[in-house]
Amino acid sequence: MSAPAYPFADHDDATDELFGRRIADPYRYLEDRADVRTIEWEAAQDYLAEPLLAGLPARERLARWLAALLRHGSVTPPVWRAERGFFTRREPEQEHAALIVRDGATERVLLDPCAVDPSGTTTLDDWAPSLDGDRLAYQLSTGGDEESRLFVIDVATGERLDGPIDRCRYSPIGWLAGGDELCYVRRLPPEAVPPEETQFHRRVYRHTVGADPLRDVEIHGAGLDPTNYYDVHVSRDGRWLTVQASPGTAPRTDVWIADLQADSDVDLREVQVGVDAQTEGGVLRDGRLWLRTDRDAPRGRLVAVDPEKPAYESWADVVAERSDAVLAGWALVGSSDRLQVMAAHNSDASTRLSVYDVATGERRTEIGTDVGTAGPLTSDPDGGDEVWIGYTDFQTPPSVLHWSVDDPGVVRPWASAPGGGGPADVCVSETHYESADGTPVHMFVIAAESAPTTPRPAVLYGYGGFNISLTPSYSAPALSWVAAGGVWAIANLRGGSEHGEEWHRAGMRANKQNVFDDFAAAAAYLSDSGWTTPEQLAVFGGSNGGLLVGAAVTQFPERIAAAVCSAPLLDMIRYERFGLGRTWNDEYGTAADVEELSWLAGYSPYHHVRDGVRYPAVLFTTFDSDTRVDPVHARKMCAALQRATSGDGPILLRREADVGHGARSVSRTVELATDQLAFLAAQLGLTIGRDTR
Repeated sequence: MSAPAYPFADHDDATDELFGRRIADPYRYLEDRADVRTIEWEAAQDYLAEPLLAGLPARERLARWLAALLRHGSVTPPVWRAERGFFTRREPEQEHAALIVRDGATERVLLDPCAVDPSGTTTLDDWAPSLDGDRLAYQLSTGGDEESRLFVIDVATGERLDGPIDRCRYSPIGWLAGGDELCYVRRLPPEAVPPEETQFHRRVYRHTVGADPLRDVEIHGAGLDPTNYYDVHVSRDGRWLTVQASPGTAPRTDVWIADLQADSDVDLREVQVGVDAQTEGGVLRDGRLWLRTDRDAPRGRLVAVDPEKPAYESWADVVAERSDAVLAGWALVGSSDRLQVMAAHNSDASTRLSVYDVATGERRTEIGTDVGTAGPLTSDPDGGDEVWIGYTDFQTPPSVLHWSVDDPGVVRPWASAPGGGGPADVCVSETHYESADGTPVHMFVIAAESAPTTPRPAVLYGYGGFNISLTPSYSAPALSWVAAGGVWAIANLRGGSEHGEEWHRAGMRANKQNVFDDFAAAAAYLSDSGWTTPEQLAVFGGSNGGLLVGAAVTQFPERIAAAVCSAPLLDMIRYERFGLGRTWNDEYGTAADVEELSWLAGYSPYHHVRDGVRYPAVLFTTFDSDTRVDPVHARKMCAALQRATSGDGPILLRREADVGHGARSVSRTVELATDQLAFLAAQLGLTIGRDTR
């Protein structure tokens, strides 16, 4: 592929004047989907990209490989309520996972999104069984908008008891004892808030199943930060309610607790408020509240708290902070006289399991696993001696392991992903390289060999933000690329949680450039070590990872030949105006502050496109129903690069309707990945060989 003739785009003189800084924005009009210039420009981009992508070599073979790898299915750990276990499973032929209930030795499908909507555009966003397992609250959204609608059904009969209740996006569910009431989170109606703030203003409500939601009792949220996200938990005995709040995606949590048996009103008392730390959990066992916190422990610790006296001074460590690993998950197991904790710790992004004695905090057992990701961990809230563990690695689709106190040194398979696993002839190697400031950064390299023999087409993947770790996980695109003879590398950049909250904060706000430096050093390492060359190297990322790719394209274009930039943030001066952007200003900073504006202007990819630079080939992929990251970012950046580049690699925009930022059907996933990989293969010279599947 070479650079085609690009559609015309007006290049106007729109600017922002911020704190005496004049910031050009020549494609401002592309923010308006209703502007005739935007409509015509998008149509012209479709007309350009669609036939080019459809004509890429080996698309059909790649699509077959991807479909075969994705059809292996998946399964999640069970959530136990009384004698019933609830979990999701996707069979090889299914587009979406279905919710299964296991009652004794019998399993049945409780909810299948494709039965609700055969088109495959409806997704199951969340679900929560009642404390006795006889009722289920679940949330559905359609077309990728993630605007969840809440329903309640009877588990035994499937009868709908409630719903739909709208405006429940990202709503947790806390069932009260008896199953007649629940606590949930709902946004205020649009007419009650400013037009630009309809995405925000959540409240915690107490709801009676089957009652009119207009009669719900608001129990928390008024007068607090309008960007707050809330979580709610109710103890197994139905007595204690905990509410947690975080402003946007900020790495700090306020926590309150209420005794629901004290009186009819919910009187929330402070557990942690106004502290720059994350604390979460809300599980009550052994008469104590159990919380995971990074307060005074950036790598995380598990504490037990007396709910009657929850002051910080009384928090008692059960699993103390470790200097060599990050606490990623935990589950309580055993009876009150020998209560134990299984803890999942991540070290260099891979999980290790340990069992601790609650009374002493002593680590009794360590359980070895492969280079993989273990979690979530579930156990019976009524007690018992078993733990179920979600598991995946680079060759194993999501499956479930099982552990018992009767055989404490091992974990055994409980449920494999339907259809099997990925190819066996893949090597996963781990390495560390130095970033620009000397910081060592961990990286996984997936290839046919454990060490480089000859340079070959390579993809470097990264994210670097929001305290999210890139731990080993099953990836059909990565396995397809390696099967075709390429290399796939995943860098554990600062901004993630691979080494705890300090690692996160080393890549956020004023430190964001560290993330891009880590990525640049990863690209240099792959070339210098012989895995690839700059002419054979591509970068790949989505969402915050799309910002990472945009920074790579503008900061070190000479080190890469191609890029896939999916659902990206790219205009960092105006990002807060679109989608959920306002909830991210604790991660990035805000243009409303003079110092923070300087951080953003220092790297905002859209504002660093320069005329005459030989930019790599770029494929932007956007989703019209994306309510998190507005496609405006990709539109503006695509227009800027098409005008500025002196390179011969194409700059293309691939749009997709009726899908959003999150979950999608298997078929839509295959279509997207096929276009992305075929584009990269054409740019890097990867020949898709004989189909052996």
